Amino acid sequence: MKVGSCHLSYCSNVHPADSWDETFAKLKQHTLAIAGKIAIAKPFGIGLRLSGRASEELLLHNNLKEFRQWLLNNNLYVFTINGFPYGEFHRKEVKDLVHKPDWTSQKRVNYTLRLARILAALLPEDTEGSISTSPVSYRLWFLRPEQNKVLVQGAENMALVASELYNIYLDTGKKVHIAIEPEPDGLIENSHELVLFFEKYLLKHGVKTLQKEGCSGRKAEEIIKDHIRVCFDVCHFALAYEEPRDTFRKLKSHGIKIGKVQISSALHIKLPQINERKQLLVDLKAFADPVYLHQVVVKNNRGKLEKYPDLPLAMEAIMDPEAEEWRVHFHVPVFTESYKRFGSTRKYILDTLCLCKKYRICDHLEVETYTRDVLPEDIRPDIDEMILKELQWVEKQLTGKKEKVNA
Repeated sequence: MKVGSCHLSYCSNVHPADSWDETFAKLKQHTLAIAGKIAIAKPFGIGLRLSGRASEELLLHNNLKEFRQWLLNNNLYVFTINGFPYGEFHRKEVKDLVHKPDWTSQKRVNYTLRLARILAALLPEDTEGSISTSPVSYRLWFLRPEQNKVLVQGAENMALVASELYNIYLDTGKKVHIAIEPEPDGLIENSHELVLFFEKYLLKHGVKTLQKEGCSGRKAEEIIKDHIRVCFDVCHFALAYEEPRDTFRKLKSHGIKIGKVQISSALHIKLPQINERKQLLVDLKAFADPVYLHQVVVKNNRGKLEKYPDLPLAMEAIMDPEAEEWRVHFHVPVFTESYKRFGSTRKYILDTLCLCKKYRICDHLEVETYTRDVLPEDIRPDIDEMILKELQWVEKQLTGKKEKVNA
């Protein structure tokens, strides 16, 4: 739905689905009902998640035509697609497999191009489309000398996709861009690595790739900067201890565009005294699920950050006397400030929305609380109620006064 100049929705990756039939059924069951409650008589935009399988099936037979007609009949539209997770995203272990296939793979290229063709066919007139995507690959799969080769190949493949997105724009008038989503332990985790990837890899190796295709250097740079952008996931940048204002300024100064803002919140834990941490450990076990990675970034009493690739590994070090604060990669409902003994990084969301409202950082806003099904049962909300409440809360922040939050 439109809130001011922004399209606001939630990401349908919260609904377990792998095939197109499953995906469509969940949209009919959940998204249609939510739209009817929050966007009465107004168009409601969908943040669509399509697996690799669903993207192939949607392009078969008359599926895409029928889906487009269903959208029109129900006053719905699609403006963004989550193209990060390729395979099954619920119901079994995902962990680091969320990065497969990565950007060194032709499978990732083909998947992204399918999503682009689908999105271009569904976009309303005068609306740009965004596809969030993997930060090239998973850092811990490679030794440091190998990472450079992976980044080069990823940049070359992304540049080829950008060229095809430009061709789609010339053919259809629909502008679609991919949005790189930094996250903990991705090959791109923060704004520093984003700038490095654009300048050292995309604008060098990516430009050279397009020059081989007959494009001038200047035009290649223009295509890359317009069709490759950034997905600013608030939770992920909070884990990087980056203030939204600083990140947006840095990216703008380097000519890097924000294509999409994912509104999400991490767990925030101020560690108690050593003798109180055993109970904290008991409470944390409820969040250590076997499905997703929950990276932890620890800040100690000297301001130094230490990273753990998953919550169980961090829990083994919970008695570290120097550790003062934890931030845990666990997307919790955005409207809640605390969960029993734990806080959240909701303040980062409030700051981000304030900047979006004031400076028009980006027109695509998507709530993404995909870990609802693995929240501890005693704090797990009804899914439709949670999504509706999240959207209403974000809408209030964009249209009303900024909510005060305790630091």
